Amino acid sequence: MENEIFKDSNISKSYLRLSLPLVLSMAVALIYNLADTYFVAQSNDTNLVAGVSLGMPLFTLLMAFGNIFGQGGSSLISRLMGQKDEQGVRCVSSCCFYVTIFAGILIAAVMLMLRVPLLYVLGASEETFVHASNYYIYLAIGAPFIMVSFIHSNLLRAEGMSKESMAGTLIGTVVNIILDPIFISVLGWGASGAAIATVIGYVCVDVFFLIAVAKRSKILSLNPRELKVPAGHLWQILGIGIPAALANLMQSVSVVLMNQFLLPFGNDKIAAMGIVLKVNMIALLLLTGFAFGGQPLFGYYYGSGDKKRMWELLRFCFRFISVIAAALTAVIFLLAPFLMRCFMDQETIISDGTVMLRWQVITMVFVGMILLLTIVFQSMGKVTASFLLSISRQGVVFLAVLAVSYRMGGYMGVIVSQAAADLITAGIAGILFWKELYSVRNYRECAP
Repeated sequence: MENEIFKDSNISKSYLRLSLPLVLSMAVALIYNLADTYFVAQSNDTNLVAGVSLGMPLFTLLMAFGNIFGQGGSSLISRLMGQKDEQGVRCVSSCCFYVTIFAGILIAAVMLMLRVPLLYVLGASEETFVHASNYYIYLAIGAPFIMVSFIHSNLLRAEGMSKESMAGTLIGTVVNIILDPIFISVLGWGASGAAIATVIGYVCVDVFFLIAVAKRSKILSLNPRELKVPAGHLWQILGIGIPAALANLMQSVSVVLMNQFLLPFGNDKIAAMGIVLKVNMIALLLLTGFAFGGQPLFGYYYGSGDKKRMWELLRFCFRFISVIAAALTAVIFLLAPFLMRCFMDQETIISDGTVMLRWQVITMVFVGMILLLTIVFQSMGKVTASFLLSISRQGVVFLAVLAVSYRMGGYMGVIVSQAAADLITAGIAGILFWKELYSVRNYRECAP
């Protein structure tokens, strides 16, 4: 039942074997999302770029819903593997798959019915509405395919099949990059073409993952007869999955709020921030990949009661992710003007975007620690701690900081708000770390 990677005595080696394919997968996923922005930006149409940027929260929303059973299921599966409960793993994996399909169809219907009011909530103006609407419609239609892709990308990693998870994402990216210039420029479909290319890419991802589960997996199931799970297992999935989804949802909310506060300063500011957030995803996805890389191991060690190895892994991850985050901050900070120019050759966009981007990455080390501890709490089934961190950085804390910063500093207040929220959330994460882990006797005994 078990992948040999969980038995390896070299914890750092096991971690890197799991995390590096995931990081590559995240990098590929980034290219996947950047492709839309890049090819659309080549039009030099600010309204078109802004319209597609406004659709970015929609994708994040679908990711959030997919991760309810993707991350929630993978967290539970890791612990069940540590407990040698193979039948439990099969039932959980089948449940996550079929429930997400049903939820995706329902969400697609709701989003299409509420298209107009939701677009205005996202920050669409008279100039950007048509482009934002075209992008929105096709992404909403593709909601079930997008959501399902996050199920097996997570569950395959929980089994230790990070390479298969990466391969699926790579296939989708290649398809998207090939189709983007054809649909956007050659056929002249604009924002609609960008969305259609994205959805087709995710369909290809889903097909690959289903084949991988059916042919390569030893423990995951697609059998609807194994759909039923105990109430306790369902609660554990939702208890971890919902906070994980909230983290993604809060990301969407933060983008919407940022756009609303930037709207009085012009569409060029929204366009610049749209590009900045895409570039910032490079660092965030890489850090997320390294944080998530340890999730199967954290869950397995916790489920099997091997607290010493869990603490050893935690120490290594703290040090490793801190170094990676510091390096990413330095590189992006120095190359900010160049990175902005890669998307749009307009001096106003480049100037504004450079300042925005530098403030976005300046607290990256703290973000890395927040992500790591969130994953640790999810892997352990610590619902309360996971929930608090999920609603903080880009949720409750960010909202409060944004409101105060805007009143105090206007435009610059909006720009620095995320960095301030990161520092406050890092403090909350430190308190939770002390309460949930370090101060607990059986974990402290394993500490250096």
